[in-house]
Parts: sequence; C-alpha cells; structure tokens
Amino acid sequence: MVPVRKIIHVDMDAFYASVEQRDRPGLRGKPVIVGGDPLHRGVVAACSYEARRFGIRSAMPGKTACRLCPQAVFLRPRFDVYRAVSAQIRGIFHQYTDRVEPLSLDEAFLDVTGNRPKIPWATRIAREIRQKILQQTGLTASAGVSFNKFLAKIASDVNKPDGLTVITPAMADAFIDGLPIGRFFGVGQATEQKMHRLGIRNGADLKRFGRADLVRFFGKAGHYFFDIAHGQDHRPVNPDRVRKSIGKETTLNEDIDDRPEMIRILERIALQLDPLIRQHRIRGTTLTLKVRYSDFQTVTRSLTLSEPVTGCGMMMGYVRDLLEKTEAGQKKVRLLGISISNLLNHRPEQFTQLHFPFETEMVKSAFPADVGI
Repeated sequence: MVPVRKIIHVDMDAFYASVEQRDRPGLRGKPVIVGGDPLHRGVVAACSYEARRFGIRSAMPGKTACRLCPQAVFLRPRFDVYRAVSAQIRGIFHQYTDRVEPLSLDEAFLDVTGNRPKIPWATRIAREIRQKILQQTGLTASAGVSFNKFLAKIASDVNKPDGLTVITPAMADAFIDGLPIGRFFGVGQATEQKMHRLGIRNGADLKRFGRADLVRFFGKAGHYFFDIAHGQDHRPVNPDRVRKSIGKETTLNEDIDDRPEMIRILERIALQLDPLIRQHRIRGTTLTLKVRYSDFQTVTRSLTLSEPVTGCGMMMGYVRDLLEKTEAGQKKVRLLGISISNLLNHRPEQFTQLHFPFETEMVKSAFPADVGI
C-alpha cells in the first residue's frame, strides 16, 4: 500500500501590505495599497484586507484603486525587506523538512511525509509553523493540509486570513464536487468561460466528462483537469524548482502611439535585463515581447532562436521585428515588456529574486485533536 503523502501549502496573508502595517503601526486597520504611484499609472502589487473590502485587488490600475478607496494609503514596495522576511520564514520551514518548494516570496509547498521532528500529523506541523511565523515575524499565515499539492493549495485559501484547513482523503470527493470551477488551480478566466459553455460550473460537473472528452476540448490540459477532478495530483514537492523565464515590463506614464519612443523604452528594459542575464548566467532561446494596448488588451509575440540570447544588442535586434508584428502605433500602448524563456543549463532557483511583480465544512484553525492526515 502506497503511504498517503502529507503536503502543506503555506500562504502569507496580504504579505507586502502586512509587512508595511507591522513596521508602521499607525497603518494597522487602514486600507493599505503597495504598488506604483496611482497618479502616474502605477499598478497594485498587493493590498491589505481592509483595502480588499472596497473591491481592490492585485494588478488593478492604481487610479482605479484610488477611485474605489480614496482614503487608501499608497506605499512604494520595499522588496529588500520582503525578501528578508521571506528568508526568515523559509528558515522556519526548514526546521521541519528540506522538501520545500517556494512559489514566490510569500508562499511555498512543504512535503512533511517524513520530517525532522518525526511528528506523525501534518496538521500539527502546520499549526506549529503558523505559530512560529507569528511569534518571529509578527505576521499571520494561512495553511492548507492535504495529500497532494492541488488540494493543499486550494485548502490554504478556504479560511483566509489566519486560517488552517485540512482536506483528508475521505473529504476530498465532497470538497471537489462543490468547488466552483473558477477556483480550480490552472483554470483562468478564458478556460472558466469555456467550461461554463460546456455546462461545467463545479467539480461535480467536471467529473461527468471522460478523459478523452476533456482532451478534445482542452488539449493536453484535459489530462490535468480529469486527474484533479478525481483528486489525483502526483506532482512531487520539488525543492530544486528551476526558473522557466526571466523578464521585465513597465507600465507607461501615458498611453503612446509613437513607435520610436516604444523602441527607446524597450531598449531601457533590455538594458535592465542585460546584467541579470550575465550575473545569473541565464541562457534562453525564446524571446517574447509583451504589449498591452490602451484598451487593456494584451498580446505577446515570441521567437525561438537557434542560439541563446546573449545580451541587450541581440535582444533588440529581434524585439524590433516582434514589435512590427503588433498593432502598436496603430493602437496606443500602456505597457511594454520583454522576457526570455526556454532556458538552457539553468541552475536550481533557490530564491525568487528575479521575479518582477510590476509587473462542505472544513477543519478550521482550532483543532480538538490532530485528524486524518
């Protein structure tokens, strides 16, 4: 009999905004937005739960957030501080296991099937981790505990903020059946709309479709959707997770239709990527241009080369051609970005410093005893 895996997903609560409220006690209880200047087309990177009550969310234009909540406090991000706190939290994780897979500065998977303290219950480990995070950083975290990554990640979001949810094997079918399809990890807005057209609104609806039907409708992703609908996710927690791409983008102060100006902006982005490519010895063969028009439609144009991108000059030689394949200039542009992917000989990603962000009743936090997993 294969032993049941014990997976924990830890997700910090409104991480950037919570760090700011911790460090500036006068901001506690107030709507706090971390991101760019709302008067100069900044974007919300994170916001406190007080701000979320006004409908504010990550990636929203700062002007929209300001309109929804004029009394909000806008702060520029302090990524050096967030990285330091993230490293502190990772240190807590490693007290229990080295099988830690960071997803970003504020969330990670842990496989505690075998763990250093030899604690038999993943729920107890999750409680201890949350308590230590609070004691050592003054911040709250939510956690999901289950027997695979898909369910653990979904579970961590059930009782946010400051919650703990467990989905045991016996609970999985009922939980999945009642889960709205938009909550399934990997189902974006377009896929959700397509599923709605097929009559799929929750996990129970998804289970009505066979594997072949889902592959016919959704391609290779159909295999994934079939598996998770039946509670199957065999992906391991990977402590040597590697970076798949590196990129940078910028939201412009004003919408522009001047192509030469776009080229100048893209050159600045390429110059910022150049030292990162050299410093981290990144060798990627796929170059992607990202363009967001003034109507918020976003397009990408990619080119896969026979040799790796080596620096700014090579990047721009191809980016100019990619820009010609868009409607930039005919339509005004509000955001431009460049990324490099299809990385070769890349090293395990130990940290996420290359991330550019401007880019059924469950068991709750109070347990009478450790249960089920």
